[in-house]
Amino acid sequence: MLSIDEASTLHSRRASRKAISSLGAVMLSGVLCSNAVAATPVTEIYKTYAHIKLNNHKEYICLEKLWSKESNWNPHSNNKKSTAYGIPQLLNLKERNPYKQIDLGLKYIDKRYSTACNAWAFFKAKGYY
Repeated sequence: MLSIDEASTLHSRRASRKAISSLGAVMLSGVLCSNAVAATPVTEIYKTYAHIKLNNHKEYICLEKLWSKESNWNPHSNNKKSTAYGIPQLLNLKERNPYKQIDLGLKYIDKRYSTACNAWAFFKAKGYY
């Protein structure tokens, strides 16, 4: 399992091209991400981190759809109509570290909806989660 520090290292500008390329090859094979071609390498690293944390491909697919709609996996995404911020678009979120944002978003989903698929179903019905 990737730790936040390991994920941050992958994210850093000093990460080797080889590490990003090998990660991209895994994702481009369709193993980890259904939308690998359209996303940036950094976004794919965030998605991979979330997939590893969930440890369930079906739940990851729901989460990927949910957060793609909410923020397009942008850790700096601001909602102009509320205080929602970051990848999970949590209200009043002050955390700037994208990996901690993912952890907080997964914790919120677990507490409120039990699963990412339940959160996605709620979002499809209401337009928010």
